[in-house]
Amino acid sequence: MEENIKAPITRTEAREYVFALLFARAFAPDEAADEFYAREMENAEIEFGDQIDYVHDVFFGITDTLSQIDEKIASAASGWSLGRLSKASLAIMRLSTYEMTAVDDVPKKVALNEAVELAKKFDDDNAPSFINGVLNTIAHSLPERECDK
Repeated sequence: MEENIKAPITRTEAREYVFALLFARAFAPDEAADEFYAREMENAEIEFGDQIDYVHDVFFGITDTLSQIDEKIASAASGWSLGRLSKASLAIMRLSTYEMTAVDDVPKKVALNEAVELAKKFDDDNAPSFINGVLNTIAHSLPERECDK
């Protein structure tokens, strides 16, 4: 009998998983974040390896600072209310904004590029350029961090 051994995921795959969590959470906004997270992690068929802390910390970091993140997005997406954005676009921008402001080992350029790649994969054809524009505005408004140099 051959065992199905899975390799631990990469940071890019962990980022995609956090996006999926945020997207799914948009359909269950009244559920407690810790209960939602516990259920999703219990059902995950992924070997997180050393990315488990990233997944946990980023998911709960976004959850805990959602209003501040949404303020940054709303301000940068001039002419667009958050309610007009697709759930996928909003989840991607929340993730990237959080990374650019709170994840010390992810340079702003990387967060922005990864967001565009997620949009290409999970959103409509117009989303990547829109997301790039909004996130560029946010990135330019933020102070430079050590990892950005």
